[in-house]
Amino acid sequence: MSKMARARAAAAGPATNGEPKNAAEPEPAADLKDPALYLNRELSLLAFQRRVLEEAEDPSNPLLERVKFLSILGSNLDEFFMVRVPGLAAQLDAGTVEVGPDGMTPRAQLVSIRREIKKLLNEAHQCLLALTSALHEHGIVIHDYAELSEGQQRRAGEYFSETVFPVLTPLAFDPGRPFPHISNLSLNLAVLIRDRDGHEHFARVKVPDSLPQLAPLADMASARSKHPSSRRVDLLWLEDIIAAHLSDLFPGMEILQSHPFHVTRDADFAIKELESEDLLETIEEGVRHRRFGSVIRLVVTRDMPTPILEILVKNLEVEPGDVYRAQRPLALKRLEALYALNRPDLKDPPFVPAAPAALAGTRNGDLFALVRQGDILLHHPFDSFQPVVEFLKTAAHDPSVLAIKVCLYRVGRNSPIVEALLEAVEEDKQVAVLVELKARFDEESNIEWARALERAGAHVVYGLIGLKIHCKVALVVRREQDRIARYVHLSTGNYNAVTAHLYTDIGIFTADEDVAADAGDLLNYLTGYSHKTDYRRLLVAPVNLRSRLESFIEREIQHAKEGRPAHLIFKMNALVDQRMIRALYRASQAGVKVQLLVRGICCLRPGLPGISENIEVTSIVGKFLEHSRVFYFRNGGEEQIYIGSADLMPRNIDQRVEVLAPIRDRQMIRHIYDDVLAVYLSDTVKARRMLSNGSYQKKRGGGRSEIAAQDFLIQIRRASSEQKRQPHPKPRPAMKNA
Repeated sequence: MSKMARARAAAAGPATNGEPKNAAEPEPAADLKDPALYLNRELSLLAFQRRVLEEAEDPSNPLLERVKFLSILGSNLDEFFMVRVPGLAAQLDAGTVEVGPDGMTPRAQLVSIRREIKKLLNEAHQCLLALTSALHEHGIVIHDYAELSEGQQRRAGEYFSETVFPVLTPLAFDPGRPFPHISNLSLNLAVLIRDRDGHEHFARVKVPDSLPQLAPLADMASARSKHPSSRRVDLLWLEDIIAAHLSDLFPGMEILQSHPFHVTRDADFAIKELESEDLLETIEEGVRHRRFGSVIRLVVTRDMPTPILEILVKNLEVEPGDVYRAQRPLALKRLEALYALNRPDLKDPPFVPAAPAALAGTRNGDLFALVRQGDILLHHPFDSFQPVVEFLKTAAHDPSVLAIKVCLYRVGRNSPIVEALLEAVEEDKQVAVLVELKARFDEESNIEWARALERAGAHVVYGLIGLKIHCKVALVVRREQDRIARYVHLSTGNYNAVTAHLYTDIGIFTADEDVAADAGDLLNYLTGYSHKTDYRRLLVAPVNLRSRLESFIEREIQHAKEGRPAHLIFKMNALVDQRMIRALYRASQAGVKVQLLVRGICCLRPGLPGISENIEVTSIVGKFLEHSRVFYFRNGGEEQIYIGSADLMPRNIDQRVEVLAPIRDRQMIRHIYDDVLAVYLSDTVKARRMLSNGSYQKKRGGGRSEIAAQDFLIQIRRASSEQKRQPHPKPRPAMKNA
């Protein structure tokens, strides 16, 4: 019986052999733990990658934006292989037979993953062929070396001699020289050569990622054109230049053939925190070992000969099922070099966010005065991230500020946030910073910032044993006349000025005393010792977030049963947690309207009769990465909204420190409902509705004008920035306690 058939059977109850049911007999309760009611997490994540690919295929997107989506797909698949596949492979090697909520074994998952990824890669390269043809018509030409003119070959040769050759290091493989280490995510050339005695040898040449991956071949007169859109650009992949000049690397040898290959290694290193005396040193060692993790994927060209492939498979210790034959370029992420071209006519119009009207013209201590008047909401990237930077910079130089405490997860390079904290230390403020060293793929950057803050004199904490710190909280303590005042910034996104322009996130400034007290307790817990089991306003994982969310859902169920308005809208990145899914199934069964905006993984099946017919799941993939988490409860008319850092995944709820904060201003609640959630739910351009089998289809406008939520929000901000700035509204009544 198929999963869908079993899901329907679970909803309908046991079979009756054709006999009519007794009308008085109660309907059997469906088993909400039935694996047929759950989608596989990994396949759901690959379904998201397909939605990314669809954006690359969408002709309504500008050409280079479509190229960007292909690059994103390549980057996402790299991370999928570095993180998700190794875990399944380890379970298989260990003989694990345990299954997840969906009932799939590790072996079944790996088989399905390989099949789906091969389809994705094939479709992605078909898409790239169409895109390169269209780009050719706009003067952007990616050449094969064989088709270059004599002048272009001369230019390529000069570029190789002057720029590429000094960087290259050919590595031989023979009895005296071991097989060279192939680093993670590297692109390489497998080279077969013949010496003067007629003996054949294998060598490896790494394609350096420190050089531009696409070399321009245009002549200088064309390159000086003042109008980028009118300039023809001739490009050549770096590996093609290297392959054409291998004789310079192996003088006196005959180059028989060369073929590119791409390697992905297991990068999800385990951290033995309980055995670690110094977490920072342990993380550093783990980052170093990441380069040497086992090979989890080998991508080669379709025409690579079997003997060369056998050399790679044997020496890289790759299973045959982990070899993928693909068209070039083998690493789709490298297409970011194509997107970087200066062709604004082939990209989305630029958008420069501005500060909301409430913060227009603030200076020095004005920001604190405004926050005292009432909470201030920021919706990035439609609102500028600069007020968050100014919040900390102002605090750093304000003589009334006594202390600054903040949690940093991913801040990136050249961080203005960290610079503000360093300035605060120089101004003799008490600065306490929790830098989460376990933020995957940001470990090295975070280690550098942690050391810089320590050297400056800040109090730095690296994290908690057994828990990852994922919450986004900043607290400023200020002396005001005869009292101590606390100001808090809480957000769904990282304190990262770069991603704040690329991700959609919601943040709030507040001086609410209960929220500030909770933030202080939380930060003290993270830097000290605490067994605190509850908070006044904040929902904190792993303390009370799960129990409070479940109680709010059960409250909504009770409202529905008693005939009061009952409605849930949850916006998040991922929905995986089985207990939360069961709670949402129960809500649907009770008649609660459940609308889920889930960007990526969703293991819940909507639209199952008797189970989830009142649940709809929508995913939006647009120019910005949807990253905000918002939880709306109709609550019989007494609406509540929480925003924060937590997705509904077991790791977020049980194994991380996460925070959800209440929106207590009623007009702000209306704003988030009407101008954010309702806009996303009305999207008929970028939105896709999830079907009960786990696939997605584009939503239709039903005769209404089409709405793309992100574009609509950009238009609103542009229109408002052209109008006269309105004064900050007067404080509004706070909502009642839950």
